[in-house]
Amino acid sequence: MSKIAVLAFSGGLDTSYCAKFYSQEEGYQIHSVLINTGGFSASELKEIEAKAHALGVAKHVCIDITQNYYKKCIRYMIFGNILKNGTYPLSVSSERVFQAMALAKYADDVRADAIIHGSTGAGNDQVRFDLAFNVICPDIEIITPVRDKKLTREFEINYLKEHGITFDFTKAEYSINQGLWGTSIGGKETLVSKNTIPESAYPSQLTEETPRTITIDFDKGELIGLNDTLYQNPVDIIVELEKIASAYAIGRGMHVGDTIIGIKGRVAFEAAAAIVIIKAHYQLEKHTLTKWQLYWKEQLANWYGMLLHEAQYQEPVMRNIEKFFEDTQQHVSGKVFVQLKPYSFEVTGIDSKYDLMQNGFAQYGEMNTAFSGEDVKGFTKILSNQIKLYNSVD
Repeated sequence: MSKIAVLAFSGGLDTSYCAKFYSQEEGYQIHSVLINTGGFSASELKEIEAKAHALGVAKHVCIDITQNYYKKCIRYMIFGNILKNGTYPLSVSSERVFQAMALAKYADDVRADAIIHGSTGAGNDQVRFDLAFNVICPDIEIITPVRDKKLTREFEINYLKEHGITFDFTKAEYSINQGLWGTSIGGKETLVSKNTIPESAYPSQLTEETPRTITIDFDKGELIGLNDTLYQNPVDIIVELEKIASAYAIGRGMHVGDTIIGIKGRVAFEAAAAIVIIKAHYQLEKHTLTKWQLYWKEQLANWYGMLLHEAQYQEPVMRNIEKFFEDTQQHVSGKVFVQLKPYSFEVTGIDSKYDLMQNGFAQYGEMNTAFSGEDVKGFTKILSNQIKLYNSVD
């Protein structure tokens, strides 16, 4: 019986080469597996499956983990207001981690002899895939020909042509990775530090110019409604909001950061729903949480985002941080008002029964009712003691 190899399959050049080479030359029984985290249409899934069978795979599987990805990752990124380096909502980064874990579980379930992926040796994804495999199925061999053999596009295309595969592998000017939580865009401009990508490179173009106010409802930090309509499934809110906000060309950015392997990387992205949701959620928190809740959430959120980006999702401390996030969300409920405009948006206000501005203690800069001027004089005197002591000896 031939050995089983599970292939992380996207239908692109690298994974197509792997499917043909390891089934034809190495005699593996290839299981091509596509892990869908919300970035593929039904027609795209059918096209990819047809490609896989044309390449001679023994079995093609599409595993949809969108709901699991939301429940175990996106909701915590919302709770933590996660923006890597204050900019990037970890769109593709977090998806790759969950795709890698799902692929590892499938390989373990079918008792595969090997797992094949087409990552290069210069990016983050090689680490995310390898780490998940080492944790979940450590006894399965990992095969990475593009990385290990430094295969060129020309070599792969010629090999496929020699074996009767005539797919169009013309390299697009810009590489697009689209998912539920955002889309990354790579091109010649992202390889250098100077320029940004042109307007035409963004998948979503400006089609709506009339400003519009929308509402987003949260219950204990969780998405529950959009524009006064309640939803059973938060994923549906994300999808619908992406349609609305991307028409205004909102959520675009250029992220510069440190890769897992220690080099600098640059990528363009658009993530209209993710950015609007995070900013709306954060505004609601600023009204409903205390100063120290906000402070410690921000510290832990920075660690959570960094660890998630660097493939450490399975580290137990992540579960500890998630429990902290969940506990802070008990009063993060209410409606947030957001005005959408071409290329920008503004969170204009909130309505919540937990709003700490509506407590009757005082109005900032206006009138105090729960303390007197004499109370403030004494408070200020005590507060200045440490500074006075330091200045007296320095």
